[in-house]
Amino acid sequence: MASLFSLSLLLLFLSFVTAAIDDSQFTFHEATIETIHLAFAQNRLTSRQLVHFYVDRVQTLNPSLRCVLELNPDALHQADEADRLRAAAGGDGTTLGHLHGIPVLLKDSIGTDDKLNTSAGSYALLGARVARDAFVVERLRSAGAVILGKASMSEWYSVRSFEMPSGWCARGGEGLNPYVKSGDPCGSSSGSAIAVAANMVAVSLGTETDGSIICPGDHNSVVGFKPTVGLTSRAGVIPLSPRQDSIGPICRSVSDAVHVLDAIVGFDPRDEATGEAAKFIPMGGYKQFLREDGLKGKRLGIEKMEEYNQDGLIAAEMTNMLDEEVVEAERRMKQLSEEGFEKLMKENELDAMVTLGADAATVLAIGGYPALTVPAGYDDNGMPFGICFGGLKGSEAKLIETAYAFEQATRMRKPPLSYSTEFHYPHYQ
Repeated sequence: MASLFSLSLLLLFLSFVTAAIDDSQFTFHEATIETIHLAFAQNRLTSRQLVHFYVDRVQTLNPSLRCVLELNPDALHQADEADRLRAAAGGDGTTLGHLHGIPVLLKDSIGTDDKLNTSAGSYALLGARVARDAFVVERLRSAGAVILGKASMSEWYSVRSFEMPSGWCARGGEGLNPYVKSGDPCGSSSGSAIAVAANMVAVSLGTETDGSIICPGDHNSVVGFKPTVGLTSRAGVIPLSPRQDSIGPICRSVSDAVHVLDAIVGFDPRDEATGEAAKFIPMGGYKQFLREDGLKGKRLGIEKMEEYNQDGLIAAEMTNMLDEEVVEAERRMKQLSEEGFEKLMKENELDAMVTLGADAATVLAIGGYPALTVPAGYDDNGMPFGICFGGLKGSEAKLIETAYAFEQATRMRKPPLSYSTEFHYPHYQ
């Protein structure tokens, strides 16, 4: 047994050495949007090969991790079309979308007008058709992305039963944390986070009402980006709370999350919240804020939950009420957000609030504020934890600068050891 273990480590080590020596081979392991696009441009990789790799990973790992509900039967066709368009464009990559040929996994509550189900993890909606693609899916397709499939989730956002474990749904069973088997994968977007962490897809989308992007990102050592409510349209996504629901990327790096965010933000007449939030979108997009010196000059606040009266916020959120009581509860939550978090941020002229873990998610969710979590380390048992940066509405640019600078300075993310086997593209021709 010891010799077999040593041989496995040796083979793993040699795979990395080979990748370093032979630049003609593309390294799928921890691939980013930028490295994938570079390999496309250098004719070292095709979209078909990339999709083949991720399909193989899903088929190999999903029986254990249970994070993908179904693969798109049209994914290879979409990949072939991406390869055709890339060849037709020659060396002019500017004519292609920013996510051209990149496989994306979608949470199972995000509607797709194709052969995939949109079921919120439940058998109740299995086979039902949606009227159209969700707006964010339309944007992904316009950017050239390949829809790889649907990720598992906590069924009905855990509303089916508050006693069911996090990440469980009838269709897929209970998702497994890829770092610690007994660890909580956390939040209803857990499938999206698990798949990205285990290199089963390039990037993914999740949804958040209260911590469902931030907590899975934190617990699975990936980047979770929950935008200001309304920055991304919720049209075509199974709703939970119109005042709190937000759609955002879950990726292995801040850079990838920003590339995806740029692709999906924008005004949508089918979601009135996007009309108000559209003013926050900067000219030239968000990639311009990926700066290694982004922490320079920033004023950061270290979170202390008691300062924000979190108990009052949670109580207001969880209360069952009549219509007139709902209006009053929403007024109170708005008041608590303005007099708590917003007041603290403005009076102290803070660029971001910082906290270890995902404890700030509820405060940020109830106010509709943006948040970005980045891998920050691992405890003695190997369980990941992240650092969360939160800010006022529309402060995505500052959060990106801060989070990216932290990520580049620390580079704390490590892939889960049990699911880190490396492959090279000749196996997927």
